[in-house]
Amino acid sequence: MTNSLFQVLSCAFVVGCCLVACAGPKEGAPGDETPEAQASAFAAAPLTVYTVNYPLAYFAERIGGERVEAVLPAPPDVDPANWSPDPDTVAAYQGADLILLNGAGYAKWVARSSLPESRLIDTSAPFREELLPLEGVATHTHGPGGEHVHAGWAFTTWLDPALAKEHARAVAAALAGASPADAALFADRLAGLEADLESLDRRLTAARQTLADRPILFSRPVYQYLIRRYGLNARSVHWEPGEMPGEEMWRELEGILEHHPARLMIWEGEPLPDLAERLEALGIASIVFDPCANTPADGDLMSVMERNSVSLEGAAGPGSS
Repeated sequence: MTNSLFQVLSCAFVVGCCLVACAGPKEGAPGDETPEAQASAFAAAPLTVYTVNYPLAYFAERIGGERVEAVLPAPPDVDPANWSPDPDTVAAYQGADLILLNGAGYAKWVARSSLPESRLIDTSAPFREELLPLEGVATHTHGPGGEHVHAGWAFTTWLDPALAKEHARAVAAALAGASPADAALFADRLAGLEADLESLDRRLTAARQTLADRPILFSRPVYQYLIRRYGLNARSVHWEPGEMPGEEMWRELEGILEHHPARLMIWEGEPLPDLAERLEALGIASIVFDPCANTPADGDLMSVMERNSVSLEGAAGPGSS
């Protein structure tokens, strides 16, 4: 190659490089965003929050609004406390920005799974000293989960509106930690949720005052925090609303009634008509107080608790049995 040709090619190469440098990156090309633009896009994405029960998903939605995508993957026909996710669902939990736990031993599958510790939030940790130990160990079957054991701590903590507020505050703090720019928004929405829970507390307190010390039966031992909050004179059995108890269970009930003459039984769901009629023959009325551990078929946590309070007020009123 001659020197003149070499000089021409060299000049062309230099000019080409200069033109490319002056043109800069192609507008709109993928992967060419500035670090600032990438950070802005990341901040605009909602937080993905996986939960172990519906109350926590509801709290995350109420507090987070559009800044949060709350997910409870448990099927609607199971009790999330006794459900275990499949490997794909566990992987989805692992990929979440936050994983909200109820605490008190709820969702035992969590202890058997490899979940990122930095994203696990035990929302009952702030009131751990107020958790109630179970009074006994019971093995029984209800729902599609098969036989299982109730032991350790009572975990339907959200049935006490005061403790529900503590759960909500822990959720708000976790969301603010994950998205500090939205802390003021979360605090404002938390205040509205707390006001609703305080209103619920007042209604339940009024119903309790009308009930006085009237003996009450609960169909299952999952209402411990409701009982403690309102000082109810209560006993619990292990009955399912969709199953007719055997004769031995009826005899056990008759033994309870000798010392605890209840005229009201509170259920998680509507009992079978034949079951309700047999209770009525014993002078026992049935009402539903849905713990709402899973996503309701209609409404949300507060509307379900509103219906619960109306049911309890009706049972406590002067026209009740």
